[in-house]
Amino acid sequence: MKSKFRIFVSIVLVPFFLLTASSICAAQKVTLMLDWFPNIDHLPIYVAQQEGFFGDEGLDVTILTPSSTTDALKLVASNNVDIAVSYEPQVIIGASAGLEIRVIGRLVEHPLSVLLFLKGKGITNPSDLEGKTIGYTVPGMMDVLMEAFAKINGIKNYVPINVGFAILQSLVAQKVDAIMGPYKNYETVELEEKGYQAGWFELNEWGIPDYDELVFISGERAAEEKAEVLRGFTRAIDRAISRTRKDPQRALESYFSAVPEAPRDMESKAFEITRPLYAHSQTCDTKKWQEFADFAFRYGLIQKKVDVTAILGK
Repeated sequence: MKSKFRIFVSIVLVPFFLLTASSICAAQKVTLMLDWFPNIDHLPIYVAQQEGFFGDEGLDVTILTPSSTTDALKLVASNNVDIAVSYEPQVIIGASAGLEIRVIGRLVEHPLSVLLFLKGKGITNPSDLEGKTIGYTVPGMMDVLMEAFAKINGIKNYVPINVGFAILQSLVAQKVDAIMGPYKNYETVELEEKGYQAGWFELNEWGIPDYDELVFISGERAAEEKAEVLRGFTRAIDRAISRTRKDPQRALESYFSAVPEAPRDMESKAFEITRPLYAHSQTCDTKKWQEFADFAFRYGLIQKKVDVTAILGK
């Protein structure tokens, strides 16, 4: 009887364990490069990881942090990482320069970048920036967007200064009157925590076309050779965003569990601003992307026109 039982176990259970082990070993390793240090903008990524959504797609995702905001674009274009988080304006610039990249999904579907200033300094309309000193954060992108913003809104004279990421210090010390490029879900919260009232102009309300703030990109080779892997990744992200909308507190705790060093109070406030802006689908709007690409060419953000169907894979 015992020998028959052993035979049953061997026939039925051993293949099961082998299949399970094979599934674990078969998990596809994927490298994901963030655009900057981990923050609340990336919350759905960490939800997908913590809740096992990547695992459900057979993916083992390693999240990497860059040393510069331009690293992700370069590394994915050279196929040194599988997926990267980037910005629509930066993707358009890269495509115009000939980088072989594809957009595979979205993370934040509207601009977070704003033109930031302190309330009580006499700035209520873009025309009030005439003759002022205006900082910018990312050279080659935010200074050009500021130039476009100025032309569109009739600001004929201003002094541009690269403040890098010394945003709060520059504003509070009155080294600049305003800054192009800070995020409305971070720097505004940080200023208010320090006792200052933040004011800002939403870019898409003052002449700059609406755009996807954060997108997922891959190199063209990866897009072709790992198409199903990339689709699995975006399915997991879509599922994570849905979970975030249905159970925001659970999603926030998943994020803090993955990024325990994050400042809880500030990130929680930032989350409330960011939550409605997470992408409602992983599909990019071709018409909107082309509108921004044409705007970028018209105002000198790029030197060569871009047909977005090539980078959107359509």
